[in-house]
Amino acid sequence: MALIRHRKDFYAGVMFMAFGAAAIVIGSKYALGTAARMGPGYFPRILGLLLLGLGALLALRSMRGPAAAMPRLKWRPTAIVLASVVGFGLIVEKTGLLVSTILLIFCASTASHEFRWKEALASGLFFALLAIAVFVLGLKIQLPVWPTFLSRML
Repeated sequence: MALIRHRKDFYAGVMFMAFGAAAIVIGSKYALGTAARMGPGYFPRILGLLLLGLGALLALRSMRGPAAAMPRLKWRPTAIVLASVVGFGLIVEKTGLLVSTILLIFCASTASHEFRWKEALASGLFFALLAIAVFVLGLKIQLPVWPTFLSRML
């Protein structure tokens, strides 16, 4: 550990390399295909290679420059963001993508000491509309946009 000067970057690099290796291992069970005709294993393997490369760069970069102290983990913001994501997963089918995304962004924003409710609502609305455009309209994923009680009335 004497060579590692920035432990935060080092651990981030190791995490990226672990996810990259996992993506490559999982993707190796599927047909690769070609760049023109991609198989189901193409994307996980390419993503895994990119994550491995990024992780290696971060780990190498952590060994340069003066040593920096590792900041303490802040449990409250971590718990708030994690609870927001879990809450999103639990309510998205009942409340729809629009409401659940706005709530996710708003609740996760409260983890910051710079929280402003108007900005959080504006960001939530922007990302909700973006999620609807990408996932429902673009990718045609079957997600309810509106709460179930409104869907029945529309």
